[in-house]
Amino acid sequence: MTADRRDFLRLGAVGMAAAGLSGGGLVLSASEAAAQSAEGSRLRTVLDRGKVIVGTGSTNAPWHFEDEAGKLVGMDVTMGHILAKALFDDENAVEFVLQDPAQRIPNVNTGKVDIVVQFMTMSGQRAQLVNFSRPYYVEGVALISTPGTDNNDFSKLLAAGSGATVAILQNVGAEESVHEVLPEAKVMQLDTQANVLQAVDSKRADAAVVDLSTVKWLVARNPDRYYDSGKQWHTQLYGAALKQGDLDWLHFVNSAFTIAMFGHETALYDEAFKKFFGATPPARVPGFPTI
Repeated sequence: MTADRRDFLRLGAVGMAAAGLSGGGLVLSASEAAAQSAEGSRLRTVLDRGKVIVGTGSTNAPWHFEDEAGKLVGMDVTMGHILAKALFDDENAVEFVLQDPAQRIPNVNTGKVDIVVQFMTMSGQRAQLVNFSRPYYVEGVALISTPGTDNNDFSKLLAAGSGATVAILQNVGAEESVHEVLPEAKVMQLDTQANVLQAVDSKRADAAVVDLSTVKWLVARNPDRYYDSGKQWHTQLYGAALKQGDLDWLHFVNSAFTIAMFGHETALYDEAFKKFFGATPPARVPGFPTI
């Protein structure tokens, strides 16, 4: 075994970083490393600017909304802070541009924002227009009801058959979506999400079909008012959107998100997941990769 190899094993990764060394010598600064990326890469632009510009919304809890103090918060907003932390070791080196969902693809493709993090469902059609990051949440639809009622969980709703009424936002596939899991239930289609939830509040419906994240958010905030009926289906992935043709920027974002979700810097992600969804992410166990 060579002396260099023995020194590496003695120091380990932490010791090498503290000593300012890598396998090839001195560690490059962020700006020096970015200078090796493709000319014109958004990664260079962001590092030179000193902040990352993130497109998102402000009206959809738990993803992006203003808290009681008027501060922009939510899971999407947290992902923006995570990216800033990875770029500058400063989670606040981020500027949020508030936009309508219809502006998500145009704003990232015209360069108005560096990245869009706005509960954007990944699809083959959208992936022809933007690059998606790795998913940072697995969304779905789920059943929400009220605590203490006769038909407040999935097994009871299923057993009730046609005696159960389920509210859902009016759309083309609404009835089919409910009957996929509750074949005999009566379906109440309503014109707004607020009216869907109000049907449960008023007991006109035994349960409602809403986004899984909405169920988790409402139950975490109002456990005396709402109950998770324990059924989720129709999986879909949320990812950040980036302009196509810039693999250096895409790979950086993917690395930042992966480290924040599965690596050694999970504090921001875990705190937000607990706060907005009322759940603690599974423990990351060293050894065989599970990401």
